[in-house]
Amino acid sequence: MEQTENRRTRGRPRQFDLDEAVATAQRLFHARGYDAVSVADLTQAIGINPPSFYAAFGSKADLYSRILDRYAAQGAIPLPDLLSADRPIAECLVAVLEEAARRYAADPGAAGCLVIEGARCADREAKGAAGAFITAGEEAIYRFIAARYPDQAACIQDYMSTVMAGLSASARNGHNFDRLLATARLAGVGLEQTFALNRQGREK
Repeated sequence: MEQTENRRTRGRPRQFDLDEAVATAQRLFHARGYDAVSVADLTQAIGINPPSFYAAFGSKADLYSRILDRYAAQGAIPLPDLLSADRPIAECLVAVLEEAARRYAADPGAAGCLVIEGARCADREAKGAAGAFITAGEEAIYRFIAARYPDQAACIQDYMSTVMAGLSASARNGHNFDRLLATARLAGVGLEQTFALNRQGREK
């Protein structure tokens, strides 16, 4: 019995906190980007050895996938709250862009969107995991637009994705919240004009 217990605990330090380890790794990935973070960086930041790391997480990509789940639950833009059928559609989409600006600039040491930036990485598995989250968000925005403007939904959703990717990249390049917010609001003017033209076309 004692030998079995020893085998179960040998690879993991007594004080190892899995949730805290994932949070620490998330900060590291967000600050540096997926490709720039090595397993050695992760084990040093978390305070465990490589065997313990692989026993707990499987691989760097597996850990990143777990981090994406955590980010989606705690740090991602709350699309269901912002995309409301009771509000003007342009107002909702502008709110999404403004929230993106706010979140992407919230921590200068870990700027931009963890998911968007992760989708730019070279690792196929991690890139695919991030891409799946992006696709889910794009589909939610598309469905929201299509409910009122089905003919324009694809184009406007592409516009939203492009602007949000640009906001994330700009945040990574040092743009502060005020600059990002100004960009988001300028993009919002384009959205409002687009929907106004669509309404005029319907009324003719």
